[in-house]
Amino acid sequence: MNALNISSFIWGIADDVLRDVYVRGKYRDVILPMTVIRRLDAVLEPTKDDVLRMKEQLDAAGITNQDAALRQAAGEAFYNTSQFRLRDLTAIGQQQRLKSDFESYLYGFSPNVQEVLDKFKFHHQIPTLVEADALGFLVEKFLDSSINLSPRPVMNGDGSVRLPGLDNHGMGTVFEELIRRFNEENNEEAGEHFTPRDVVQLMARLVLLPVADQVASGTYLVYDGACGTGGMLTVAEETLTQLAAERGKDVSVHLYGQEVNPETYAISKADLILKGEGVEADNVQFGSTLSNDAFPGHEFDFMLSNPPYGKSWKTDLERMGGKSGLTDRRFLVEHDGDTGHSLITRSSDGQMMFLANMLGKMKRDTPLGSRIAEVHNGSSLFTGDAGQGESNIRRWIIENDWLEAIVALPLNMFYNTGIATYIWVLSNRKPVHRQGKVQLIDATQWFQPLRKNLGAKNCELSDADIQRIGDAFLAFEETEQSKIFPNEAFGYWKVTVERPLRVEGIDPERAYKAKELKELKATAERSDTAPPVIKRVHKRGVEADPLRGRFAATVRGKPAVVEFEPDTDLRDTEQIPLTEAGGIEAFIRREVLPYAPDAWYVPSSVKTGYEISFTRYFYKPQPLRTLDEIRADIVALESETEGLLAEIL
Repeated sequence: MNALNISSFIWGIADDVLRDVYVRGKYRDVILPMTVIRRLDAVLEPTKDDVLRMKEQLDAAGITNQDAALRQAAGEAFYNTSQFRLRDLTAIGQQQRLKSDFESYLYGFSPNVQEVLDKFKFHHQIPTLVEADALGFLVEKFLDSSINLSPRPVMNGDGSVRLPGLDNHGMGTVFEELIRRFNEENNEEAGEHFTPRDVVQLMARLVLLPVADQVASGTYLVYDGACGTGGMLTVAEETLTQLAAERGKDVSVHLYGQEVNPETYAISKADLILKGEGVEADNVQFGSTLSNDAFPGHEFDFMLSNPPYGKSWKTDLERMGGKSGLTDRRFLVEHDGDTGHSLITRSSDGQMMFLANMLGKMKRDTPLGSRIAEVHNGSSLFTGDAGQGESNIRRWIIENDWLEAIVALPLNMFYNTGIATYIWVLSNRKPVHRQGKVQLIDATQWFQPLRKNLGAKNCELSDADIQRIGDAFLAFEETEQSKIFPNEAFGYWKVTVERPLRVEGIDPERAYKAKELKELKATAERSDTAPPVIKRVHKRGVEADPLRGRFAATVRGKPAVVEFEPDTDLRDTEQIPLTEAGGIEAFIRREVLPYAPDAWYVPSSVKTGYEISFTRYFYKPQPLRTLDEIRADIVALESETEGLLAEIL
């Protein structure tokens, strides 16, 4: 049986044994951990006696730190020290004894496997299975002689192979197929933890293809700060290994991830263990990446992630000291002379905080540096005003020239949402031809429809679509679907524009004190033709500069330079592109002064922001209908109306 047939067989166990015990959406709570248990049991079979002997020797010698020695005895990164094998636990009809023996067997596993079972909450399922008299049947099904979950073949009496062995890659395929099917069954929540494989494959290629020829033999570290079920890590590893092998390079890839959801954390860790990557599984950590970074000080070569979007991180923020007390240098960086450039976003959506976390883990001292791909929804492109966290992150990225490209994906690519999604591609080693520029790729029309919808997902990226997007990215040329812009095209200055307070009956040649100004604002009659209220008279030598609010005037019969009290009701802001020829002042002269000659801007109010609008660059307006077409519709409608009216009369 091949891997897909085995996964189908295991899928069938759920219907055979669990149908009247669990609702369908809960099958995974039993089937996934049981698949892990059966595979580990089969792998450990040849060295079981060696492990038991080693355990006895260690206990006799009073050695408490036994993990390394037991791993060595097992020949794996895991082991089981109980007296039982799974085949010993099929005492159907003796449920209480079976329960006791099964639990003893589970507690014999090594700590890393124990953690996986704990996060699956599998121990909680045992009473339910025992009560339904289903535990023994479940174990028997997983021991069925028609499937082989062992890496060793099952032989016939004549020495021929009856069932081939299932290697680690095949076992990983079985487990991932089960995960996929369960996620599709529960598609209303799948998108929170499961990124479709076609999207992951595209992300891996966008990260790795540009440097495939530069990858040397050696060790590379791959990281995902919101690793879910671990799909991005494993696909990135497969892609990197393949690309290196095609170029005659020998690479060793180490995976690192962090996940806050217990079940998906267990799945990602179990998947690595089942693939024979027990050491890598130790590098997958549980907890919140934002408030409890598992890898402080680490740097990684390649990073891929699909962080949660539209999800509150308020609890994390409170754990980190609140907005005013947060001191984490991942999110308070040095930029453009500001040692506390804040990357702290609104607490209602923390997706860009995950991107900031990744950028803080880039390698600075290697030829390849670091490459990143991360999926976001549309809000990451434009949410946040100048000076706010989201805009500050975009500014930090673009002004450091890390952003290579953003790819707009087709709608309905994910299982639980139909919203627009985008892949950000970043690097701190941009090739020369990309430096100072950003590529936007509109891939919204490059997809193939699914024959059957999977939740909200009604389309997928075929191999040809992934190739087409990759080719557009590597070509770095202007086309209908690919636009290239200088970095500054996305930046703007946000400027406060003031106009003077004008009040009837004031003395136009004296400066009013703060208390008087407050009274004037509250009680005086304002008029566009009234004189402006002076709030300050500058000392001799200060030059007039009307654009900045310093006006030439007469005070007590003498020429002076004054500042007027601004009228808050007339206050406005302007968003001025960084590419504006002549800068802020040229814009004010052209766009403001013709309509408000007494206006000025406040230099201290100027903030720099960045936003990216795909609609602006790729929107194609529908052509307007001709007058003849409109006239024909009107005539037809009039005729229809007259006919109806005649019928009524």
